[in-house]
Amino acid sequence: MSNPLLDFTDLPPFDRIQPEDVAPAMDALLERANQALETVTAPDFPARWDAIARVLDVATERLGVVWGAINHLNSVADTPALRAAYNAALPRVTEFWTRLGADERLYAKYKAIDPDTLDAEQRRALHNALRGFVLSGAELQGAAKERFAQIQERQAERSQKFSENALDATDAFAYYASADELTGVPDDVLQAARSAAETEGRTGYKLTLKMPSYLPVMQFAHDRALRERLYRAYVTRASDQAEGEAKRFDNTALMHEILALRREEAQLLGYPHFGAVSLVPKMAQSPDQVIAFLRDLAARARPYAEKDLADLRDFAARTLGLPDPQAWDWPYIAEKLKEARYAFSEQEVKHYFPAPKVLAGLFKIVENLFEVRIVRDRAPVWHPAVEFYRIERDGALVGQFYLDLPARPGKRGGAWMDDVRTRWRRPDTGVLQTPVAHLVCNFAAGVAGKPALLTHDDVITLFHEFGHGLHHLLTQVSERDVSGIAGVEWDAVELPSQFMENFCWEWRVLQDMTAHVDTGASLPRDLYDKMLAAKNFQSGLQTLRQIEFSLFDMLLHTVHDPAQDFMPLLEQVRSEVSVMPPPPFSRTPHTFSHIFAGGYAAGYYSYKWAEVLSADAYAAFEETVGSDGLPSREVGRRYRQAILEAGGSRPAMESFKAFRGREPQLDALLRHQGMAQPPAAIPETP
Repeated sequence: MSNPLLDFTDLPPFDRIQPEDVAPAMDALLERANQALETVTAPDFPARWDAIARVLDVATERLGVVWGAINHLNSVADTPALRAAYNAALPRVTEFWTRLGADERLYAKYKAIDPDTLDAEQRRALHNALRGFVLSGAELQGAAKERFAQIQERQAERSQKFSENALDATDAFAYYASADELTGVPDDVLQAARSAAETEGRTGYKLTLKMPSYLPVMQFAHDRALRERLYRAYVTRASDQAEGEAKRFDNTALMHEILALRREEAQLLGYPHFGAVSLVPKMAQSPDQVIAFLRDLAARARPYAEKDLADLRDFAARTLGLPDPQAWDWPYIAEKLKEARYAFSEQEVKHYFPAPKVLAGLFKIVENLFEVRIVRDRAPVWHPAVEFYRIERDGALVGQFYLDLPARPGKRGGAWMDDVRTRWRRPDTGVLQTPVAHLVCNFAAGVAGKPALLTHDDVITLFHEFGHGLHHLLTQVSERDVSGIAGVEWDAVELPSQFMENFCWEWRVLQDMTAHVDTGASLPRDLYDKMLAAKNFQSGLQTLRQIEFSLFDMLLHTVHDPAQDFMPLLEQVRSEVSVMPPPPFSRTPHTFSHIFAGGYAAGYYSYKWAEVLSADAYAAFEETVGSDGLPSREVGRRYRQAILEAGGSRPAMESFKAFRGREPQLDALLRHQGMAQPPAAIPETP
């Protein structure tokens, strides 16, 4: 076909998709989807699951796959033309999905389906669908229904603009530093910065607010003025506190509007606030339960955080000559303290983690544990750095994934997994469609002809996203709406991702995924022992930081008045939770894309909630580790079958209990994070 977006013969032709393809593709697919909706809602159309699926699900799945490809390109290869095409189509796509979810005729057709004619997967999907209709306004009437639709369209527009402002504010900043200012910064970071400046015909070293540039400067640059310059630019991105021209990306008004729209949406549905709406399809029963969980965990972590902070202050004053540290000093102090206490640095470790070796080690543990094979594959891609792989079991295709690791201009920051298509027994052909995923990170690229080097935190991030990918790819569910991560409660969806992080600390696993970039030697045991000793370095502070974000998010969507300034609420949360509050000019909410442009609104607590599940699940492996020091394949098989393969076909708690034999317990999480013993047991600073 002339329009690559309408070519459904195989995977999306990412190398051929152009901005001008978007509008005609959306015209065609929306017309087909609307026709399908009219067909299945006709009075004489049978109220049968399979009949509806053959017509409507096929049309909406194609629309979803194509819009997903456009949305993906907008996130990883943003250009002015693509952004314009995306934004032009967004209201129409949003309007269709809103109208579909609120269609009374379709809702009635689903309610008329006889559950006894369905298998277990279909019954779960029907349960979720009926709940989704209610939350999508299907029971609203007249003006309320019209307003609900307007809210959905406006929210989509405002969230997209929030995301654009965050990306543009990040990309707009550049500082060209001198060599003297960068004393202490690692060589590979310097080389990348110098190369970036040379590419633009500039002298010096180009520093940006992308993590591979920003974080090493904050950790290693001796120059306090340089650290302050970057810190101020970073924490004021997309806010009223940004300097000069950068104020044009201010997200403040957007945030107020998004919060007001969410509150109005909730009230139209009969809920007091958006927090209550958000929790309807989640494991947690109420906002009060979430808030109590977060405050309990904060109380447990606070003594450790206070000890962490005291250690930093003492070390800064005694060793670094910083009696009054400021916010831009803490990463530098922490790195120096870690080096002093544990006699290693993150930069030393990084040389043992070239990206190709890390990938090989990741694939090996996945292959051994989950009885699959991962091999290179071919598919059209959107950038030369993107790789493509297939997962097989007994020679049969299980799933495929794209891997896009390096940071670059026009690519949204952070790391994520997204689905390209879902495992599904297609009702139109009867063919079993295998799942495909995107795995996206933002790591530093290789320099001087050497492979990219990953920090250990980068390795953990890669394993985290791969855990999401496995949840999507290894499912054995054939009903699209509960296959893989589809239908999984949002506060359980982080279980497989956080579970995978644990392997990054296992000696036998690390031996297979480390090779010094110059010598090829694997990670030395003494360096591993130091890393392990430092594993929970500042875990108290890190825990409180996550709780601060989570509590702010939930209170923002429950007790906060959207018409009021939200910064006093953040200050209130920080006064309750934080032991290291940032300066008054900090505006971290203004780039909090998880809750303003992602799916985590009134749900950011999910990371801590799911950590309880993942730590307890991993404890089953710790209890059965083999004599070779490797996790048990038998336990891996049980985990795969009970959690990964089951996907969203049953409640997450049922899947957890099927694997663990009981409900989750908090003990493993506290132990994993070094908070099972009194803080006095934390090593003293040398």
